[in-house]
Amino acid sequence: MNPLKFIQDVKQEAFKVSWPTAKETVQGALMVFAMAVLASVFFLLLDQILKFFLEIILKVSI
Repeated sequence: MNPLKFIQDVKQEAFKVSWPTAKETVQGALMVFAMAVLASVFFLLLDQILKFFLEIILKVSI
């Protein structure tokens, strides 16, 4: 395949793509940030709960 033809085809396909608007990009980024915060809080709480029970188990076995 001719490399020049390939580059022209890629350029044509790039113009066909429906790119997100700035508002959609910001909304998507905020959603990703919010989900990351929620996941980190969830795993922090889960870690603390498991740590609490593990400490109880270790104290009982001593």
